[in-house]
Amino acid sequence: MTVSLTKKVMVLVAQLIGALLGLLAVIFGAFGAHLLKKTFTSEQLNSFETGVKYQMYHALLILMISFNLNLETGLEKAIIYCLIIGTILFSFSIYGLCISASKGKKIKIFGPITPLGGLFLVVGWGLLFYSFIKNLI
Repeated sequence: MTVSLTKKVMVLVAQLIGALLGLLAVIFGAFGAHLLKKTFTSEQLNSFETGVKYQMYHALLILMISFNLNLETGLEKAIIYCLIIGTILFSFSIYGLCISASKGKKIKIFGPITPLGGLFLVVGWGLLFYSFIKNLI
């Protein structure tokens, strides 16, 4: 595969994943606001909404990056990978914790996954910051 085709594939994958995460954030947000409101405690609903917010924020960020960077350097790819992995681990582990707890069978393995996802998000943002500094120097 040529470099330009590889670059186009990486950009397309980031755009597709960003759009999918955004779509799912809207669906999950509506789901939480209408259906889960009846079965969740207020604390669970707040946690679920946090997952939705972070998912949407990062879906938009992934889309912005995919339209503005070529995603051909290792640094640019690492930024996207960290943001995608972090969003999935962070938000979806929160969803799993909230839903399982509301059923009275909290799946505790999700607990340590949430901060791991948060760490990936922090690293992704840090790498993005570094890429801007690197371009200034």
